[in-house]
Amino acid sequence: MSETIKDYSKTKRACYLGFVTQAIVANFAPLLFIAFHREFDIPIASLALIPAVFYAVQLITDFLCAKFKNIDYRKNIIVSEITSALGLAGLAFIPALCSNPLIGILICVCIYAVGSGLIEVLCSPIIEACPFPNKEGMMSLLHSFYCWGAVGVIIGSTLFFTLFGLENWRLLACLWALIPLYNIINFATCPIEPIVQDSEGMSMKQLLTNRMFWLFLLLMIATGASESSMAQWTSAFAEASLGVDKSIGDLAGPCGFAFCMGLGRLWYGKKGQKMDLSAYMTIAGILCFAAYLTASLSTVPIVAFVGCMICGMAVSIMWPGSISLTSAQIPGGGTALFALLALAGDVGGTLGPSLVGLGTQSSENDIQSGLLAASAFPILLVTSLLCIRCKKAKKKDCSSSR
Repeated sequence: MSETIKDYSKTKRACYLGFVTQAIVANFAPLLFIAFHREFDIPIASLALIPAVFYAVQLITDFLCAKFKNIDYRKNIIVSEITSALGLAGLAFIPALCSNPLIGILICVCIYAVGSGLIEVLCSPIIEACPFPNKEGMMSLLHSFYCWGAVGVIIGSTLFFTLFGLENWRLLACLWALIPLYNIINFATCPIEPIVQDSEGMSMKQLLTNRMFWLFLLLMIATGASESSMAQWTSAFAEASLGVDKSIGDLAGPCGFAFCMGLGRLWYGKKGQKMDLSAYMTIAGILCFAAYLTASLSTVPIVAFVGCMICGMAVSIMWPGSISLTSAQIPGGGTALFALLALAGDVGGTLGPSLVGLGTQSSENDIQSGLLAASAFPILLVTSLLCIRCKKAKKKDCSSSR
């Protein structure tokens, strides 16, 4: 009897929708801040807890995935879709059932943040384990779907609120929850291969005693910070520099940034297979630094804003490229490798915007000064890449001399 041919294109589609799901849960609740403020009388300052709790729970999830060596990929990725759907749909009901609606909102955020963390840790190794040619391009293409998901949820939600009113946000929360619900079927039926056999996967302790791995962790921190510093401040930057209202700022800022980042990942996924990934990332890091300088030093608002969009193109390869470089250099890393990389990226994604905020506050609310401080992160990224290239060259020379 001939062996059944596995349809890995179904695995690819499931992971694409997994990243779309992550984009929905990461970007939907912040669009509802005004609705939460008006309906539940929650102070605007208190709403800052929503993204803080989301990223804290995601960080904890990343860490726990790194701790546990033998993870059932299928069961856990299905759990990620279930928790994402429950958290999104729960926003429509749970806050109204709580005496303090903010607590209800944060409960839902915690639920879908677990799903987001699992997606972040598991989708990349699931794709890496599939027998696709051009793994680096496939990884870039996979991560582009987070960008398209972010663009879709911002534009789709804005259009929904324009047509049906902000007061009907509960219905939209349930509609967005249908995507992870549908994707449960995809992950339950698609072929999933282990990235390495359970007995061969490295433990977190083994990885952390690998000196080369620390360079990759530093690279991921710089990657997360370079991306998030600009991404999370583009809306405020658009409002302050271009003088537009918040709805236009959301579309021109985060949506435009995500669109440019998605284009960059899509291009590399289709055309980048013949390029040296490390060299390409180094050039992208230099372009990112130039984009930060343009955004922070230009006295012409529209030129500064164009710098923000160029930054989106420049950072596009950084996250998927860092994962591809690391998995190629440490092929036996297993789940712990991808979990620690996600953890480092999220640490950078927390540090970067915080530094921009501190820089903005210390310069009398000048966002450009905050962005100038964050230009240190692409410098760190390029430095990390150069160190990795030197280490690999020395290792190769030592091997050839034997």
